[in-house]
Amino acid sequence: MQSDDVIWSVINQQFCSYKVKTQTQNFCRNEYNVTGLCNRQSCPLANSRYATVREKEGVLYLYVKTIERAHSPAHMWERIKLSNNYMKALAQIDQELLYWPNFTIHKCKQRVTKITQYLLKMRRLRLRQQPKLIGVKKKLDRREAVRERKALSAAHLEASIEKELLERLKSKAYGDAPLNVNESVWQAVLDRERRAEKSAAGLAEEDLEMEDDETDEEDEEELQEEDGWGEREYVSDLSGDEEDDLSDMENLGDESDEQSGEDEEGSEEDDEPTLSLGKRKAKSAPSKKQSGKKPKRGPRVEVEYEQDTGTVPLTKQLLDNW
Repeated sequence: MQSDDVIWSVINQQFCSYKVKTQTQNFCRNEYNVTGLCNRQSCPLANSRYATVREKEGVLYLYVKTIERAHSPAHMWERIKLSNNYMKALAQIDQELLYWPNFTIHKCKQRVTKITQYLLKMRRLRLRQQPKLIGVKKKLDRREAVRERKALSAAHLEASIEKELLERLKSKAYGDAPLNVNESVWQAVLDRERRAEKSAAGLAEEDLEMEDDETDEEDEEELQEEDGWGEREYVSDLSGDEEDDLSDMENLGDESDEQSGEDEEGSEEDDEPTLSLGKRKAKSAPSKKQSGKKPKRGPRVEVEYEQDTGTVPLTKQLLDNW
């Protein structure tokens, strides 16, 4: 049978592995302690009826210990999952700890409040972008910089040696072919030189072709300009309005000629000459002769035409006919 008073007397007066002593107060490092203080009400070892709240991976759990499970340490604590909603979690604690001491209920609710607050703060910090701090290894960076410098100097040295050997090979310093050097190496170097020369020659040819095309285009433009020299065109001295007036006068004269021709065909006995108002006389239309019968005489019709004489000079003959 478990005796809470005996256990607390041993823990309080003698040694406890979870106790942390300070000058002002004693603390408890037990993970099931609801307050973190070392006293009679908060000690999870000296209380056979105990409850606390813990958090695992962002989820709140209510841990409850009763005297009925004291004989089985493996099943001593009952774990109850609490809701993510703060108000529902408090209501759930009231429901589970219905007839428990007020101190235990109050401390469990206080612990739920604190854990909920720091979970919200953790979510905000997770959403906020923060700079990532990385340690700098100065010795490693210095070593890498020295290696890069050595590799760069070696590359410059190899390039200068290769250039000098190529110059000696071209100047026949070693004869037709060097004896103590692998032939494939020299062939590769010579092939690279040939490709470089070919590419340079191709670029020069392209430049020449572009210049030739430009000169040809300039010559064509000059020839076109020269072909246009000496061309002659005849332009009318009359403006567009005057030409329109003349064309209207000619049309009126033609219409009067047609009407006078019809009058001559209709009346052969009438020999009075008709004058048309205008610059030129009306031409007699050729009479159409029909084979066989003579055309029948129709009624005589006189047609008068009015014309604007503002542009035509008034003569004595025109005034008499008027």
